[in-house]
Formats: sequence, structure tokens, C-alpha cells
Amino acid sequence: MVPPVVQSATFFGGLPDDPHELRYNRYGNNPTQVSLAHKLAALEGAEAALALSSGMAAISLVLLALARQGDHVLSSSLLYGATRTFMEKELPRRGVEVSFVDPRSPRSWRHAIRPSTRALYLEVPVNPTLRIPDPTPVGQLGLDRGIPLVVDATFATPMNLRPLEHGADVVVHSATKYMGGHSDLTAGVVAGARPLVDEVTALMHLYGSAIDPHTAWLLDRGLRTLPVRMEAHNRGATELARRLQGVPGIAEVIHPSLPEHPDHALASELMDGPGGMLGVVLEGGDRVAEEVVSRLALMAVAPSLGGVETLVSLPHLTSHRAMSQAAREESGIPSGFIRISVGLEEPADLEADIRQALASRGG
Repeated sequence: MVPPVVQSATFFGGLPDDPHELRYNRYGNNPTQVSLAHKLAALEGAEAALALSSGMAAISLVLLALARQGDHVLSSSLLYGATRTFMEKELPRRGVEVSFVDPRSPRSWRHAIRPSTRALYLEVPVNPTLRIPDPTPVGQLGLDRGIPLVVDATFATPMNLRPLEHGADVVVHSATKYMGGHSDLTAGVVAGARPLVDEVTALMHLYGSAIDPHTAWLLDRGLRTLPVRMEAHNRGATELARRLQGVPGIAEVIHPSLPEHPDHALASELMDGPGGMLGVVLEGGDRVAEEVVSRLALMAVAPSLGGVETLVSLPHLTSHRAMSQAAREESGIPSGFIRISVGLEEPADLEADIRQALASRGG
């Protein structure tokens, strides 16, 4: 009933009459790694999938597989901070030019595309602003021009969104988050057409970013509870978002379930659930936000997300620290923004924790 952890790094093979490829953990074809990859492909409805050592390994190897010196990548400007840094600093070092467009303006993609464009890139939902760009028209543009669309769907998971059903060619995840689900592993996922996954696999052989077998086993275990956990995360974040509206000291509550969310209608149509992430903007800006989160008692301040426990993060000190305040504001991250990954605790208890932290500020 439970697949074994095949921890061996060395397997018999390498003789002239061996019928199969050499089995080696760095190649990602350890039996534990292979079993996990099959499940990930099934979850996404993909021809093939690959588990890697981190979400950034998945993102970087996909982009390196698609774009070479002299090529161009066209990306949404609304991105996780490390992804943006990779595009702005690492890809240009390799001769790849990157342009950014505002995904809230659908025509911007068509205007910015070039003959040398080799990849389109999008996050759905966006970290941490929870905007929901529609991948369908971008995917159609890519289909018309023969350019693959890559979608990072970490916040959604396959339970809430399967981008390949909406025009994407490749989907990536930081499986460190919801797929693992217990804050005890680091992993990444690439899923899509087999030829591209094979290209990423070849780069994985060279860069040494295969997932460790024991981590693969932990991720496999996390997948078994993913549907029920995501249902609980969806429900808990929706209720907490409703409870926090109108709380003194909170200027704005951001969650796709709220009718006030700018992408509420699209999220309801596109996604099977609104997700377990929400944002709040506090009156008084970042300094007040720092003081308030330091007074939380039930929720933990930590720079990750997607676990069974509620985690709170300040993007200006973590995921988007490398950006200037003006750049964060332009991306929809105002001063005073707090990102909350809602866990499995009672929303009433989480609300009470936020209220006491707000009330005790300066006391």
C-alpha cells in the first residue's frame, strides 16, 4: 500500500547487453522518483512530469531548456521575487533577453512579442498579490505563434487549477508548498509535453538538481492528502477573509473569493477553489505591519507557505525584498502588505489572533 523508499544511489548496470538506460539517482530514474513523476503527470493531465530539488530548479531549468543565446523570453511583470531575479540577472548573462508585460493588459503580450521570443511566462495566482491573470488568451497567442506558455501554478495546485487545460504548454510548481503540505521538504515539479520534459531532464543530469529519493517519498505522501487539505485551505481562507473585512486597522483584505477582488469573476470561472492564500493591507504601512506580526501568538512568521499551519510573511522583507518600494507598489504590493498562508486552524482562532495583535500594538 505504501511505496518503498529506494535509497540506493547505485544500481547494477552498464554492460553492453543491458536493455535499459543506466539507472542513477542524478538521472531522476530511481524507482521512487519514477513513481512520483507518474503521479504528478496524472494530476496535471500531462504526458510527462519530473520532480526536482526545488521550485526554482524547476523554473530555471524550464527556461534554460526553452531559451538560448540570442533568444527572447516574454514574461508577466507580476512574479515571485526569485523568479524575477533569475530573469533579470541570470538569463541575460547567458545571452537571453527578457521583457516584462503587465498581465492585467491582455493586448500587451501581442505588442511585446518578437520573432526571437521562445517562451511566455505567467504566474496564476500571482505571489503575493493574488491577481488571477487569464492564461487562455496568452496560451492561444503562443499556439498561434508556436511559442510555449509556462505557468507557475504553485498557489493553486492541480486541485484548484490545471493550466494545461487552459492553453499552457508547461506547468511548474514549488512542491515545497502545498504539494508537500507539511513544511518538511523542498522540491519542484515540471509537467507538460514529453519532448520538453525530456529536455529539462537532460539539463537536470548536468546541473545535478534531481530530487532526493527520501524527499520524493515524502512528496508522494503529501500528494495522498492534497485533495482534502486543499479543500480545507480553500474553506478556511474564504472564511478568514470574510471575518477580517471591516476589522479596525485593516485597510484591505485580498482573496479571490471576495466579490471586491478585481478577478473574482474570472477566478470563479477558471479555478475549482479560491486558494488558501490571502493578503491584508494594514493602515500605517510596513512599520505597523512589522509590529503587528511580531505580536501574533497562534500564527507563525515564516517565509514559506502551503503547510498545515498558518504562516505569515512580509513580502518587503522576504519574497520581494530585492525590489524597491516603488517597484513593489507598481506590482500591487502596497506598504503594509501581509501575506497569510491559511492553515488548518479554526478561522475564528486566526481572526482572534489578528485582532489581539492589532489591539496590542503600541501597548
